Amino acid sequence: MAEFLVEVYAARSDLHAVQRGRQRALRAAEALTREGTPVAYVSSIFVPCDETCFFLFEAGSIDAVREAAHRAGLAFENVAEMVSDSTRKESFRVSE
Repeated sequence: MAEFLVEVYAARSDLHAVQRGRQRALRAAEALTREGTPVAYVSSIFVPCDETCFFLFEAGSIDAVREAAHRAGLAFENVAEMVSDSTRKESFRVSE
């Protein structure tokens, strides 16, 4: 699966909105996976001084990630495939 980044505007003072977005993104990815479209929510990065939040996903296509973001109610500015150089990838993946 490829890695994707969803960029969302987030007010610097609204950490709770970011946390709610993370929970909704996780649930949307799980629902899509149950329906047969594998999508994994990986993590999020909130940059308060830039009023931006990045939600990281793994999926087979950018369309699957857009659908997850849409279902999560994320008002995204951009969705893009990304390349990560993280060697700790398996250590922070959410598992059931």
